[in-house]
Amino acid sequence: MKRSYLLRFFALLLGIFTVFVVWLFLANRNPDLDQPSVPPADPALQLVQGAYLARVGNCMSCHTARGGESYAGGRAVPTPFGNIYTSNLTPDAETGLGKWNSDDFWQAMHNGKSKDGSLLYPAFPYTNYTRVTRADSDAIFAYLQTLPAVSQPNRAPELRSPYDNRLALYVWRALYFRPGQYTNDDRQSVEWNRGAYLTQGLGHCSACHTPRDGLGGTDLKAELGGGMIPVLNWYAPPLNSDAQTSLGKWETEHLAALLKTGVAPSRSVSGPMAEVVFGSLQYAKDEDIKAMAVYLKSLPQQIAAPVVTADSMPDETKKNMVKAGAKLYENQCASCHQESGKGVPSIYPALAGSRAITTPIATNAIRMVLHGGYAPSTAGNPRPYGMPPYGHSMTDEEVASVVTYIRNAWGNQASAVSPNDVNRYRSR
Repeated sequence: MKRSYLLRFFALLLGIFTVFVVWLFLANRNPDLDQPSVPPADPALQLVQGAYLARVGNCMSCHTARGGESYAGGRAVPTPFGNIYTSNLTPDAETGLGKWNSDDFWQAMHNGKSKDGSLLYPAFPYTNYTRVTRADSDAIFAYLQTLPAVSQPNRAPELRSPYDNRLALYVWRALYFRPGQYTNDDRQSVEWNRGAYLTQGLGHCSACHTPRDGLGGTDLKAELGGGMIPVLNWYAPPLNSDAQTSLGKWETEHLAALLKTGVAPSRSVSGPMAEVVFGSLQYAKDEDIKAMAVYLKSLPQQIAAPVVTADSMPDETKKNMVKAGAKLYENQCASCHQESGKGVPSIYPALAGSRAITTPIATNAIRMVLHGGYAPSTAGNPRPYGMPPYGHSMTDEEVASVVTYIRNAWGNQASAVSPNDVNRYRSR
């Protein structure tokens, strides 16, 4: 009798395992992988297009280590599971893409698999790049093959167990990845579709502006809904048409200017976004930037905005912080951002009425006061004005007070920032 139960139990386990293996196989198969390469009508034009698309995808920024050769890889991509190092994209035969062909590159872009069929870690955003067309993938590969070959061996990932086991990627992909190219929405304009293609694909905006769960996966229903960037600990705001929390009140031309130059009236980019504008978006065509702005402005609010939490400190304590912060602001900040908090258009961003200041997640405001920052130097803004760091001259209590003040002055309303909140980001 006991033997019969054991046999049934093991049969059940075998059945579950078989279903699991079949599920993994079906989830990871790719019916589009055999899409043939189409020879370009004009090879010279293909190279120009490939160079442009590589810029739009910001490939060089990630695949170039500080002080290293362009596109030779070696830059660490920090993740909650450990560091993953970018690969060598130069045509070196032994350490780069010298032995690859356009089919191999398409497999990496579209399906997240290397030349030998091994699964790539999604620090390489193939979850976005899968939307890129075969023609654009071929153009990028053709351009990369013209680069000077650099012999630089790829560095193995430094991941904690069990994340260092690539077999786990089969499960991850089954949960979070579905290969498939972008298809035009016939209900929308040509401009809108171009913006959607660039934003969803090469621009890989959702890699930062979408919340991630504990396994590093994103929910497509929350795409571009905003979220904390893991490890880097910057808040990437939502990119949709909501008037209160996102882009709803923006003029399309102002959003385009911000993406292209890093500055717009009363606004500027900083942190990781400044690097994106500097290395990528400033080189995009005006019509492509406009298309991206049009697309983003059309998006509905994907997820609920962050909930405003009640102040955990007594009203009298917050009142005293605001009072102390007002004096600090007058002495340290008003000369640039003005007593009114309205700033100087296209030079010093406005603090009054700024959603970047009053968002329930105050991370970015804290980090800017502590560490300062500059908008990127771009052709449209070659000599950006910057903000000096105050972390060396202000205590945690003082930084908390001035941030609490600007979050509650000039009609702003937001929760207070505690010294503990500040200390959390002082060394980052």
